[in-house]
Amino acid sequence: MIPNNNEQIEGISENGYERIEKFDGVRTRKLTELYGKVLKYLGEDPAREGLSDTPERVAKSIQFLTHGYQIDPAKMLCSAMFREDYQQMVLVKDIEIYSLCEHHMIPFIGKAHVAYIPNGYITGLSKIARVVDAFARRLQVQERLTVQIRDCIHNTLKPLGVAVVIEALHLCMAMRGVQKQNSVTTTSAFTGCFLKDYRTREEFIHLIGTKLH
Repeated sequence: MIPNNNEQIEGISENGYERIEKFDGVRTRKLTELYGKVLKYLGEDPAREGLSDTPERVAKSIQFLTHGYQIDPAKMLCSAMFREDYQQMVLVKDIEIYSLCEHHMIPFIGKAHVAYIPNGYITGLSKIARVVDAFARRLQVQERLTVQIRDCIHNTLKPLGVAVVIEALHLCMAMRGVQKQNSVTTTSAFTGCFLKDYRTREEFIHLIGTKLH
């Protein structure tokens, strides 16, 4: 039974590790009702044993998969900005991406490579990955996601340049439609010296394709 309060907090214990998840109680209740109807329209019986809790589970799942709407990525970057006299490339690569295509609400998964050249300020390395996740956990298209990550870092840190490359497998292409299981989509977006200086851009491209560990 879903409580009537606006916030639903669950503690889930797995192998000694407790994971805390928060959900909007009202939103969960409404989504549960809707997903129950979806199961009926598909010809299923949402009351049968295997499906009795599915509408609520899906209601919570979709909230988690789109929780990026509740996050302000720029504010998150600002929370860990530090003055530093460093003007060389900072690269965080192979950041895992899990997002939902806004056209079919089917996942696309892949990796993001993000670099910037500081201009007086740096940010915590984990914040770069969190910015990627904040934008990815929304209904998205890969092209917009790439630009949003770039613009957030550029507008917040005011660096000398930002580079973002995303490589992703779109399950809407693999599972339905054209059904091409091995196709990968690559998008890129640059600002500043990455856009103007081909040597800087080539160094970035070389680094993201090189195994250094």
